[in-house]
Amino acid sequence: MKPSITLYTTHLCPWAHRVHIVLKELGIPYEEVIIDLDKPRDDWYLKINPRGLVPSMRFTYGPFRDQILTESAVIVRFLADCHSSHLQQTNLPDPAAAFVHARVALFADIWVSRIVPEMLGGARSQDAKEKELSATKLATIVKENVEPALHDAAPFFAGHARMTMAEVLTAPFLIRLYAYSEASLLPTSLKNELQSLSKFSAWADRVISQESVTYVWDQEAVISKSKSRMAVKK
Repeated sequence: MKPSITLYTTHLCPWAHRVHIVLKELGIPYEEVIIDLDKPRDDWYLKINPRGLVPSMRFTYGPFRDQILTESAVIVRFLADCHSSHLQQTNLPDPAAAFVHARVALFADIWVSRIVPEMLGGARSQDAKEKELSATKLATIVKENVEPALHDAAPFFAGHARMTMAEVLTAPFLIRLYAYSEASLLPTSLKNELQSLSKFSAWADRVISQESVTYVWDQEAVISKSKSRMAVKK
């Protein structure tokens, strides 16, 4: 018996992208409802998620019927906790598993608290010097924080042979970091600087080529929407 899952999402949102990745990695079937974030939310969706954000998930399994979960990090961890898989190391002796989970949490936090704000700030800037400054800061953050954390990536985080929660939580931002550089929303020099980091670049190339990462990824649509939103903010 498999759970019944409805995912309220958009393929353009990196936070919702996390949930698509974990569902694909776990091989869980689901239905999706696309939410247009450019329009006011309908009342029916605000009853599901009063904040009107994506992702949201409706989950039914056994006695747990029509349970609503929101926030991408909560949803992906819930799904990973429900299904024993390669995504989490739960068979290690204490405290080894706890240390791996702590490493993953710290790794994800670096992306969310430091890389993503700098990436979005640089992409939104209309000033070439500010873009270059953001690119320099991003390259420094990756060099000083992410590259060392990947010292044992072989081929994935912490020496795992397959994707882990570290990749699930960061891949949507990683693929956008490269896409923004290629589309000149960030300086193209950023991609060259990142490629010079041997551990990071090898890991990044593997992650952004995974089917679970690319199957809902539409770079042209993401870049087009990003440029449109930034043009409005001029």
